[in-house]
This record gives sequence, structure tokens and C-alpha cells, in this order.
Amino acid sequence: MANQKRKILVTCALPYANGAIHLGHMLEHIQADIWVRFQRMRGNEIHFVCADDAHGTPIMLNADKLGITPEQLIEKAKADHVADFQGFNISFDNYHSTHSTENREITSAIYKKLRDGGFIKSKVISQLFDPEKTMFLPDRFVKGTCPKCKAEDQYGDNCEVCASTYSPMDLINPRSVVSGATPIVKESEHFFFDLPSFEGMLKEWTRSGSLQPEIANKMQEWFESGLQQWDISRDAPYFGFEIPDADNKFFYVWLDAPIGYMASFKNLCDRTGLDYDEFWKKDSTAELYHFIGKDIVYFHSLFWPAMLEGSGYRKPTNVFAHGYVTVDGQKMSKSRGTFIQASTYLKHIDPECLRYYYAAKLNDRIEDLDFSLEDFVQRVNSDIVNKLVNLASRNAGFIAKRFEGKLAEELEDPALFAEFIAQSEQIATYFESREYNKAIREIMSLTDKANKYIDDKAPWVIAKQEGKDAELQAVCSMGLEMFRVLMSYLKPVLPQLAERAEAFLQTELRWDNIDVPLFNHTIAGFKSLFSRLEKKQIDAVVEETKALFAEATKAEAKKEKKMTENTETKVEPIAPEITIDDFAKLDLRVAKVIKCEAVPKSDKLLRFELDLGDHTRQVFSGIKAAYNKPEELEGRFVIMIANLAPRKMSFGMSEGMILSAGTGGSDLFLLSADSGVTAGMQVK
Repeated sequence: MANQKRKILVTCALPYANGAIHLGHMLEHIQADIWVRFQRMRGNEIHFVCADDAHGTPIMLNADKLGITPEQLIEKAKADHVADFQGFNISFDNYHSTHSTENREITSAIYKKLRDGGFIKSKVISQLFDPEKTMFLPDRFVKGTCPKCKAEDQYGDNCEVCASTYSPMDLINPRSVVSGATPIVKESEHFFFDLPSFEGMLKEWTRSGSLQPEIANKMQEWFESGLQQWDISRDAPYFGFEIPDADNKFFYVWLDAPIGYMASFKNLCDRTGLDYDEFWKKDSTAELYHFIGKDIVYFHSLFWPAMLEGSGYRKPTNVFAHGYVTVDGQKMSKSRGTFIQASTYLKHIDPECLRYYYAAKLNDRIEDLDFSLEDFVQRVNSDIVNKLVNLASRNAGFIAKRFEGKLAEELEDPALFAEFIAQSEQIATYFESREYNKAIREIMSLTDKANKYIDDKAPWVIAKQEGKDAELQAVCSMGLEMFRVLMSYLKPVLPQLAERAEAFLQTELRWDNIDVPLFNHTIAGFKSLFSRLEKKQIDAVVEETKALFAEATKAEAKKEKKMTENTETKVEPIAPEITIDDFAKLDLRVAKVIKCEAVPKSDKLLRFELDLGDHTRQVFSGIKAAYNKPEELEGRFVIMIANLAPRKMSFGMSEGMILSAGTGGSDLFLLSADSGVTAGMQVK
């Protein structure tokens, strides 16, 4: 692997131009960038491209709300995204946009090839239509009451309370999220990509080793449930590319988004003279890798390879999917200040801190990565500051002051140096296979050995002894040689620190010269290479994020109020007034939580088994966002409405209601009974 020169094209999933880059996005881009930088160090020809995903209804509507054109919105978004990626040292060779000439031309050409090959079908479908905005409504732009469990304010495609999926037309009392109007049903002709025609090819491709095992297993489930034709068209008004030879029809954003990979690379080729066809032709020997999140596996492992196959292009060599980022064990939260935007982070913290922390936890599997704020500070300071940079600083001073910056002519401990060099291929293997956590573990193990060597040799003691100059120079030079090797290994992860280390060592850190010591070499004066991470920096990021969220919430509330005022539909009170006698009918009881667990396939529900003294009850409660470790609730006393009529849900019968307080979502807490109570006791 070390000497094999490869031609490689790498892409990241395209960030949507309707929102800011956050630390969840950065996981993927950092993961890919480390891999790309490693391949460059190994001497491979590698090209790294990405683009903004710039089409779709949300962009059109947001631009209208802001009083600007969609083109102005996506131009501003791209500038912000590029600044964020540059801030984190993501080394794209090209960052483009799906709203480009190249993408329009390639998308139209692929569509025509699919159409001429018989892979595009048409049929008339019924959709919800906003009569005020005169537009068809995507599923997520319709809200109403769930037809299954009757939960209110649910999206048009699935219920977040009972996890049911359904058609938007099944919603009770549907309303347009855009205008608040009641939608009507209209028919329209749509175009469909005939995905089932490619089932045989996809099954073979799945078994070829081109996918992670988790994705391959998931694809088997999709095959068993049956592949469906894919709706690739949208009706005007829509911000996107018009479909050739069709009247007022546009390509669905997910059709031209992955083609954006090709368009971004084509733009790079046209500017630099690269051979575009060499990387995309059917029989290409170049390698193609997509780094994506697990939420878009379906598109990249089914639709995308089928589109490429049907239009005569090569398929990806592999699709590398990763999990989500959680913060302190919970989903990123705006109200808690943990839904952190890249720009907010960059105001307060060195980007290399996050690059290192992600690398230390990333592996080749589709697992969520937990960003623990406390662990983040400790690990960065322990590994980078106390171990790595300290190794350089504790030796550099003696070389500068006593030997005019010149290193020794031979190694003080050749066997130890050989041990460091011997790990080169193992560390390279870990980087190649995206097992960065193992690479970091190996590098830090060597860093500990280097520091132990210096501790044992104690150059500060040698420096006080007469006639020991040669030994002092040899020991400190050995320490700096080990630092050079370690920084070479870490260069893909910490490019800015590596650049500062290169200026200090007066040499380029390359993989192919790791085993060549700097004999009789002059280094520069030592300057601080890295600053300690302080908790106050984390606090500043969290507080600024909370403030951003609060401001956005006010703006959204203002928008909702305006929409309500503008609609002619009479808004009824949330509930009719009740008397004190009505309230007295509620039987409030103390209940002990025997068991509490998350409900599969539901983002909100927890299932409780409650002890009421003489019997037990099962209750479902939508407080999952506030209690992500439900087992910790077991043994607590809670207050419930015991005489509420049971309600049948898709997961079982809910026999009562547990009382909680808060603003909703993650900001909820259970009403608990005082100590000394017993299960079944009535609350007066």
C-alpha cells in the first residue's frame, strides 16, 4: 500500500443552502479531510470536491420570506459555508453549487439517457395544494392531526407521537405550513425513476464489498420490502432545474443533488485540465468515495448507483457512512446551547481541538459520536498540550541555548527510534481504513514512551553537570526526533499545528521521510505551538448558542402570530373553560415507576409501568427528549391522572397520564411526589 499510486476522487454530502454549518456537519467533513490529507501524504493523486445543495421548496420559500431572490440566498449561504470549512482547514480542491451550468447540463443529459433507456415512467398523482400560495405542498409543509392517535400539529408524512406513517391526505384538519390555509386536493402528472429495474444490479453491487456491512444489511431489508418507483419531478413554482421537454415541471432536488458531485468535479477539471471522463467513465480504474451521514444512505446506496448505471457511468467504489453527533449523551439542543454552529465555535476555540477530538473517537462503523464537553477539554489539554507539545518545548530550549539550535549527529537511542518508525505502516493502515481512534491511540502510546524517555534521562539534570554537553545534545535531539515522527503521523489530523512544527523544525513533515533523522540539522527558536483549552471558552460557545436560539425562537413566534392574524380561519380556544367542580373530577394519584423504557421507532415516547399500590398500569408519555436515560426514572414516585379514559395506541394501551411541567421537548420535568408517600396515595 505504501508505494501504490492511486487516482482517487472524494466527496462529502452537500450541505443544504438553507441553513448554517454546525458541528454535526463538521464530523463528516473532518473525517473526510483527514483521509484526504493522509492520501496526499502517501503520494496518491486525490481530488476532494463538494458543493452547496441549492434547490428545493424550502429555499424558495425562505427567500420569499426574506424578500430576496433564491439566487441571492444561496450565494450568501455558500459564502458562509466556505468560510466555515476554511476555518476548520477542510482542504477542498473545489467547492461548487448545484445551481450551476455544469450541474444543469449533466443532470439533463443523465435524465435523457434514463428516459431514452425506458427508465422514466409517468403517472397522474393526487397531492395537497395550497390555494393561497397556488403551489403543491411537500409532505413536510403540511401539518394536522394524526389519523392514527389523533395527536395534533403533526407533519404530513409521519407522527412524532405514535410513529405512524401515512399520506398527507390522511391528515385530519390539514393546514399549509406556508400560509395557514386549508389545502385542497389536485391531480398532476409526475415522472418516476424505475428503481425496481435495477434490483438485480443493486443486489450484486451490495455483495461486492462496496458498502459497509451495516449498509449492506439494511439494503437486504429494503429488497425484502420491495423497491418502489421514485418520484423525481415537482410542479411549479419550484426553485430548481426545469425538466427537458416537460411543461412547468422541475427536477426534485434529490435528483440533481448527487449529480452535483459530478458537476463540482467537472468545474475543477475545466479549470485545471484534469480528465473528467477518466474518473466517471463506465470502466474507470480511478476510485470514487462518498462520505455521508447515515440519514441519507437510502439515496446513496439505491437511487444514486442505479442512476449512474442507467446512464452509463461508473458506480462508487464505496460509500462511507457515519453516525450523528450527540452532546453529553443527548441530541444537539438549541435550548441547551449544544446545537453549536461552526461559526460560533470558531469565534472562541481553535478548530484543531475539534479535529483532534473527533479523530480520537471516529471509527469505520456507523456509530453516533458523543461530544462530551468536559472530556473535550481534558483530552485536548492532556494529549496535545501536556504530552505532545510539551515534548518539544522541554527539549528545544537546551538545543537553542547550548548548541545554537543544532541537533546531534547521531541518535542517542537507535532502538527506540526504530520502534517509533516500525509503527508507520500500522498507523497508515488505521488511517486508510478510517479507524482514526486506533491511530490516535497508537500515536499517543508512542508519545507516552517519548516523554518517559525524557523523564528517565532528565536533561535538566544533565545540563547542570560539567562535561556532559554531548550527552545533553544527544538526549534533547532524540526527544525532538521523536516529536518530528509523532507530528508527521498527526499531520492529517492537525494540519495547522504541523505547519507550526515544520517552521520550528525547519523541515517538511512527509510520510516518506519519517525514517530519516535530522542529523546535524539546525532548528528555529521555539515558539508556543498550541494554547491550552479553557472551560470558559466552552461556556462562551454554549451561551452564545443559547442566545442565537432565543432570538430565532422570538422571530419564529412573531411569524406564527402574523400568519394567524392573516388567516381568515377562526382560531378556537385551546379548550373550553371548566369549573372547579370539573377539576375536582380528576383523580390524582402517586405512582411508583417500576419500569421505564424508550418506545422503538418513536422520537418522543417512553413506556412506563406504574405501581398504584393495589395494581399496576401501563402509560405512554411523550417526554423522551427530556429523559434520554429512562431507566434512571425507575424507583421514582410520580403523579398521574388515574381516572383518565384509556387510549389505544399503536404500541399498546395507555392507561392514564403522567404529569410533567415545562415548555416542551427537552425542557420538561416530571412532577414528583415528596418523600414519605406510598404508591396509590391520592393527591389533594
